[in-house]
Amino acid sequence: MKDSTGKALSGFIFGAAIGVAAGLLFAPRSGEETRKRLQDKAKEYTDDVTQKLSDKIDNLREHVTEAGEEVKSKTQKVGSKTTPKTTQ
Repeated sequence: MKDSTGKALSGFIFGAAIGVAAGLLFAPRSGEETRKRLQDKAKEYTDDVTQKLSDKIDNLREHVTEAGEEVKSKTQKVGSKTTPKTTQ
């Protein structure tokens, strides 16, 4: 079984390498244009991921703040019920 898995993996890698080579050979754009396009797409994806991550962090920060305020409020209520009041 390991032998067949190794052969399948090798075949996949070889096929992918042939596909990449064929794509580069028959690409309608020059190498410089292709690299520029890849850089632009990479920047676009990076910016998109950065924005989504920033939004998630802001959302998490908001939830943590709300949870902290709720805990503080409940703690104060419990503390006021258990603390004996002293009169002079």
